[in-house]
Amino acid sequence: MPLVRNPLPRARWLRAAVLVAASTGLVAAALPAPAPLGIGDPLFPHLGNPGYDVLAYDLDLTYPGVNTKPLAAVTRIDALATADLERLNLDFTHGTVSAVTVDDLPAAYTGSGEDLVITPAVPIDAGERIEITVTHTSDPTGPAATGGWVRTGDGLAMANQADAAHRVFPSNDHPADKAYFTFRITAPSALTAVANGLPAGRVERGATTTWTYRTRHPMATELAQVSIGSSAVVRRTGPRGLPVRDVVRTADRELLEPWLRKTPGQLEWMEQRVGPYPFETYGVLVADAETGFELETQTLSLFERRLFTDTRYPEWYVDSIMVHELAHQWFGDSVSPRTWSDLWLNEGHASWYEALYAEEKAGRSMELRMKAAYAASDGWRADGGPPAAPEPPSPGHKISLFRPVVYDGSALVLYALRQEIGTEAFERLERRWVADHRDSTATTADFVALAGEIAGRDLTAFLRDWLYSAKTPPMPGHPDWRSRPAEEVRTAAKPA
Repeated sequence: MPLVRNPLPRARWLRAAVLVAASTGLVAAALPAPAPLGIGDPLFPHLGNPGYDVLAYDLDLTYPGVNTKPLAAVTRIDALATADLERLNLDFTHGTVSAVTVDDLPAAYTGSGEDLVITPAVPIDAGERIEITVTHTSDPTGPAATGGWVRTGDGLAMANQADAAHRVFPSNDHPADKAYFTFRITAPSALTAVANGLPAGRVERGATTTWTYRTRHPMATELAQVSIGSSAVVRRTGPRGLPVRDVVRTADRELLEPWLRKTPGQLEWMEQRVGPYPFETYGVLVADAETGFELETQTLSLFERRLFTDTRYPEWYVDSIMVHELAHQWFGDSVSPRTWSDLWLNEGHASWYEALYAEEKAGRSMELRMKAAYAASDGWRADGGPPAAPEPPSPGHKISLFRPVVYDGSALVLYALRQEIGTEAFERLERRWVADHRDSTATTADFVALAGEIAGRDLTAFLRDWLYSAKTPPMPGHPDWRSRPAEEVRTAAKPA
């Protein structure tokens, strides 16, 4: 849960007494011009910010009752400085800032690119705890493809992957900096607000209600979820007494029940393969919106309503997509990528368990699916780069990072690894991976090292070829498999 801050050190208060007497503008003017920063992610160079580690976010959001007007918001960030800072950057855009304080002292601020650049009244020393408070708006309007708020038929939901959380709230918007979250959502009392984690109180004040939720595990900003709407919260129990809650339009409660009741069994199936579910609750959020994808927001996965209501989707397919997002709770949420180039670890594993579930429950052959993926693999690599070195997303279309090569193209790497080391070793590797890196971040190099440890031999060269080569290596056990020429393969979208 959020950590209790230590009081501002006496030395900083003494410095503050001198500096606050001076104009904040004069202090800011003594520094170089504000500029957007980043932590060096090769795919998103300006995402994340150096110099501090966020420990906790506390978000206050006030919904005006219509999803075309900005929400009033206050974001409080509890952080630890990892370097001396005369200025610090937060990722934030598509909202208006009206005030910033650092340790309760007014701070100067300005925008630069998609960064909010803050100049505290008192420079920050490495090792100090700092509290940043930003009063701002959070604007749900704009093109749906940019991410952030999703306007639904009855309110709002969030879709922040990969780099859109900072369209909703100021943050260090990179999965390498996970933190605890508290959400306080005020909305008209006729509506229901739900967020990641567990309920921590509800207070009615006249015509509005404030709902509070807290996470018990750290979370990447891209996985934050807030739903506001005319919703029913359907509760049931999962394996080992796990609270399961689903959020659907009240009018859809009975219509969607045949799908909702599948979740406890799917949780049990995943636990049998990779170990205990890693969080405090789980459920699905079915949004009345057309997003073009599903999303593994932590503890509350986002789904389009039409996935469950469009009869053109066969039952086995919908079931497997539900398992895809569930598998992400282990692979991507609990164990998050250190950089976005490690995305294959998220999507490859989720696609793997999606395919395995379809094979075991619906007789959809994993081998045939992987053979088809092998045939397309060279084309996918030519279009988007190899699994662990994907090409950057298209400018203005960040979701284009989610190409076939990171889905079945990456599941194919896992299939090759299982062929190489055997099923028993592969299953031990999967359990160790999520146990060793729970609530943390990990890299491709970490996975390669652990695979070698489990197999009892160095797999660096084997996995390097599968993860980084422009051409797909021969498949162990299937010397007859062939990859079609790249020009014959066309990329196609796939749910996240």
